[in-house]
Amino acid sequence: MYKRQTHVAVASAAQGSRLVHVSSDAVFSGKEVEYDESAPPDPLYRYGAAKAAAETAVAAVDPAAAVVRTSLIVGGGCGQHEVLTRDLITGRVQGALFTDMIRTPVHVDDLASALLELAANDYRGILNVAGPEAINRYDLGVLIARRYGLDPSLIPVTTLADSGMRLAPEVRLITGRAVSLLRTRLRGVREFMGTAP
Repeated sequence: MYKRQTHVAVASAAQGSRLVHVSSDAVFSGKEVEYDESAPPDPLYRYGAAKAAAETAVAAVDPAAAVVRTSLIVGGGCGQHEVLTRDLITGRVQGALFTDMIRTPVHVDDLASALLELAANDYRGILNVAGPEAINRYDLGVLIARRYGLDPSLIPVTTLADSGMRLAPEVRLITGRAVSLLRTRLRGVREFMGTAP
């Protein structure tokens, strides 16, 4: 993954193009819980390590690039967590949602608007673009189920601790800098999931 991003950064720099690279809160272990733009990556697993390596490569090749760290992307019914919730409820897949894995979800439209803003300005370096509201994956699944007229009681539930999976339990991206910089309003998950689809 990071090699591909390096090639993109090299090509972008060669053309004098503006680069906005999208990264992830997976670069963090959750040890510190809250992370601003100055927080150094400390990933727990391979995907997060690849994202961290891509950030480093992009910054080295194109220091003028914006590197956007974001969280769970939801909205429009096609987000990974939305699809997973529906599949768990209908029995299409096996698994469960965690009550102790907390993130700061962002609506796909808000993220897209923020990226377009960044493409048109000269912000350089890391910027956290996520929602202002932390929520665990199970409670997010409940909101998704209600939004799409499904029964939340059918969502299988467990804890990350009981699953034995090595994932960050709680990662909250601090977005004060993005709020002050961008015109795009980053909505909380209960706001945008509380409206009809």
